[in-house]
Amino acid sequence: MTGPTPTSLMRLVTGFWGFKTLAAALELELFATLAGGRIRSAAELGAELGLPERATDVLLAACASLGLLERAGDGYRNTPQAEQFLVPGQRYYFGDQVRHADRRAGAWQRLTEALRTDQPASWEAGSQDSVFDTDDPQFLGSFWEAMHSTSSFTAARLAEAYDFSPHTRLLDVGGGSGACAIELCRRYPSLRATIYDLPVACRVADEKIAESGLGGRIDAVRGDFRSDPALPPGYDAILLSSILHDWDEPTGRALLRLCHAALPAGGVVVISELLLNPERTGPADAALMGMNMLVNTEGGRNYSETEYSQWLRETGFGEVTVVRFDAPGANGAVLGVKQ
Repeated sequence: MTGPTPTSLMRLVTGFWGFKTLAAALELELFATLAGGRIRSAAELGAELGLPERATDVLLAACASLGLLERAGDGYRNTPQAEQFLVPGQRYYFGDQVRHADRRAGAWQRLTEALRTDQPASWEAGSQDSVFDTDDPQFLGSFWEAMHSTSSFTAARLAEAYDFSPHTRLLDVGGGSGACAIELCRRYPSLRATIYDLPVACRVADEKIAESGLGGRIDAVRGDFRSDPALPPGYDAILLSSILHDWDEPTGRALLRLCHAALPAGGVVVISELLLNPERTGPADAALMGMNMLVNTEGGRNYSETEYSQWLRETGFGEVTVVRFDAPGANGAVLGVKQ
């Protein structure tokens, strides 16, 4: 038989199996058990994790097939990726993102409803002001730790792709927990940064800044770019990291006008995002993040580098360039210089 087969469709159908395997292994503390290069047999791991023999066997086979574990003689150990990102305490620990996605996966069961109504599925737009309008401390804690995890590594890759050394003061608009500002200031000793965000985010940022030991160089300012007439002045670089995809095009363009007004001549705005290609046919991580925006926001979607470049030029920015990198929260950044 020749021609197309449904094999790739089957991989799509079963895609969530791999995610749930990762989430379960993390919850069972499999990777923590093997931290530091430890090697354990299936029987030893079953005893330590409190799992029956069959369950242990299928879990270890699945994790090995996913590149999370590797065989070492008669035992198993973490792969370098699992050791670096799935062991608690590591600098770029990614487990919080996994746990948050697992807890919030139920909203995706309402995806068809979200598509038909063009309304978020993870919160009630009619009765809540935003996803943060909740009394659920578990959700808020999970959300901020997940975003901090993803943003820290993404900012590290951005810092390699774009040289921030010519800049002295950075305004991180919608900077959330402060992950990007903290990472960039660690990489660039002459840089000072301000996180500009809603009060709920700034409270988290204040804690993370204190933990980082960078309180002398980073602060957090309460504000809302949707209602404030202007952004804080005095900065020669403005970062928009995974912010514009939260909003519709008019809101995004309005924010870029605020950035242009706040920057001095020669100042730079940096849009760090999962960028769609000009044809809007991929890559998949950017396109599927757009679906995530449908599930979780009222007007967000992922945009292409072409769209961001056009917005920047029409706002008055010149020297528009694109830099590429590989990170969980962005695959590149579109930069514009104020003329």
